[in-house]
Amino acid sequence: MAFSTQSDNDDVISEINITPLVDVMLVLLVAFIVTVPLLNNAIRVNLPKTEATSSAPDRPVTISVDKDGNVFIDKRRIAQETRDAEFARLHAQQPDAQVTLQGDEDTPYGNVAKVLAALERAGMKKLAVLTQPVR
Repeated sequence: MAFSTQSDNDDVISEINITPLVDVMLVLLVAFIVTVPLLNNAIRVNLPKTEATSSAPDRPVTISVDKDGNVFIDKRRIAQETRDAEFARLHAQQPDAQVTLQGDEDTPYGNVAKVLAALERAGMKKLAVLTQPVR
């Protein structure tokens, strides 16, 4: 019950206290803000910063190279020995596949260059390299 200081009678105040509702909504908002960035990419890659270019096409195949040189196709890790075969199979299944390549900023350039060469040997023609925009 709420306390009233205007009079000494024992009437009940029939107002809704929205403070607990606001508290709960703020906690839910903070939880949402914290978890949404974690849902975007399961593979943590620090992208290098460059000027913005045209946007990538819808539903591209994402090739990722993490800082240890591991290669992923749409969040599925592939072995170095089977990389060329995996890219060739991907090209056979989707000849016009649009590929986006994201390489960790800390990975040696040679790891990314090897993946680029393997994609070219497999016949992939539509390739975009993902970077973070400069702010």
